[in-house]
Amino acid sequence: MARIRIELPAQFSFATEVPLLISHINYGNHLDNAQLLGVVSEARVRFLKSMGYAEMNVEGCGIIVADAAVQYRSEAFHGELMRIELAATDFHIHGCDLVWKMSEASTGREVARGKTGIVFFDYEARSKAAVPEGFRRRFPAA
Repeated sequence: MARIRIELPAQFSFATEVPLLISHINYGNHLDNAQLLGVVSEARVRFLKSMGYAEMNVEGCGIIVADAAVQYRSEAFHGELMRIELAATDFHIHGCDLVWKMSEASTGREVARGKTGIVFFDYEARSKAAVPEGFRRRFPAA
């Protein structure tokens, strides 16, 4: 099986910090792989909120996570502060990728990187929707 390789953008358009709670830690005494996606989801909610959006309302559309890929780089432990940086890339008619990097805030040690594919969704019509134009315009280089 080929290894996943996540290419990071030169710049990220958003960053936030999330502390690792005991509930994020597994029996190996480090960040649980399933909980990592929860931490990234928190960062995604904050990213959208920073632009005045919510996961259920981006210019009238909701979003659905279509896929996710993760590349682990190092362990992370209870009490550490994670810095999560995000950028919207690879736009298509119905969505884009949110590429992210998670690092320990005080040292910059990279913990993981990944991308989450999102699709815009009209919950009333129960169908995919086009990327809202205002959202798309926020990322001219993407």
